[in-house]
Amino acid sequence: MSPPSPSASASPPPPSAAASDLPDSDPLVLALFGLTVVSGVVDAVSYLGLGHVFAANMTGNVVVVGFALAGAPGFSVLGSVVSLAAFLLGAALAGRLCPGRLRTALVVEVVLHLAAAGTVFAAGTAGDVQYTVIGLLALAMGIRNATVRSLGVPDLTTTVLTMTLTGLAADAAAPGPRSPRLRRRLLSALTMLAGVVPGAVLVLHGQAAWALVAAAALTAAALAVHRGA
Repeated sequence: MSPPSPSASASPPPPSAAASDLPDSDPLVLALFGLTVVSGVVDAVSYLGLGHVFAANMTGNVVVVGFALAGAPGFSVLGSVVSLAAFLLGAALAGRLCPGRLRTALVVEVVLHLAAAGTVFAAGTAGDVQYTVIGLLALAMGIRNATVRSLGVPDLTTTVLTMTLTGLAADAAAPGPRSPRLRRRLLSALTMLAGVVPGAVLVLHGQAAWALVAAAALTAAALAVHRGA
């Protein structure tokens, strides 16, 4: 019999309950809600403070690249490409090294948020420095997104809301019993908004670095909630 492959031995143990059956009060679900807030903060910083680039929402970056290639002013091909590349690298690293290990991913995310905040405190966001900050944030988001994806908790990707909002509207209008996940979908949208608004306020008042410190603190809080399970 051939020995198990490294990828098989690196797989996390199966969860004690199916991800689709987790209630909204479960520590993992609460941690994912918290991470959705963080995504709002991060994208507020990256879009408003780093040249109209998304660090968490990669669909937005593909659109931004299209705008830039079409000649629309105020959009950066390089910034979006840096974000996409760093995000994909983070996702690949997570898939290779720590699939399903949310705690490990969140520790790395806290470190990367603090590194981005330290860079902004030390050098601001002008010139080429912004690409370093974009890369750090997108790397963190790629690691986290791949890890969350492997957990398979419905309607809680923590970074993208399109399908969540589609399900919210479609199920709310459908005849018959109400979907048990309507509340989760609504909370996903509200938690994203809860991160975007204060993140945007901080950036607009010249406090992007403190917004990133807040993102690190919120990620650490999500880690604490998950570890307490």
